[in-house]
Amino acid sequence: MADTLTKEKRRWNMSRITGKNTEPEVLLRSLLHREGFRFRLHDKRLPGKPDIVLPRYRAAIFVNGCFWHRHKNCKFAYTPKSRKEFWLTKLEGTVKRDRKKQEALTNMGWQVIVVWECELNKQREKIIADISSKLLGGVHGD
Repeated sequence: MADTLTKEKRRWNMSRITGKNTEPEVLLRSLLHREGFRFRLHDKRLPGKPDIVLPRYRAAIFVNGCFWHRHKNCKFAYTPKSRKEFWLTKLEGTVKRDRKKQEALTNMGWQVIVVWECELNKQREKIIADISSKLLGGVHGD
């Protein structure tokens, strides 16, 4: 199906897509805070400026949108039908950058946690329980 919007309207729509403080990010921060975790946001000193940084646990959390970050086997990680080559190149580049920044953080001794938007929407209690288990499993003597 061809795009039904004008170039100007499409550009305006795309300009509204943000990389920080997205609805899923704010939701996860709220859940973490409710569980007693304290964190920093978008720490520029770390590779990839993780969405949520928990220095006490040396953990970096990325809240990924399924479309943009290509969540495997997710219905939201579709490839648009128009300009397919453009989109595949763009989205594959995002996945490569994600892998590089996660490897860099791991090599620095950080635990990397990726939370997918679709899972957060459906299983938020499970997500927060999994994160708590990963973080608290690594802390002793507190």
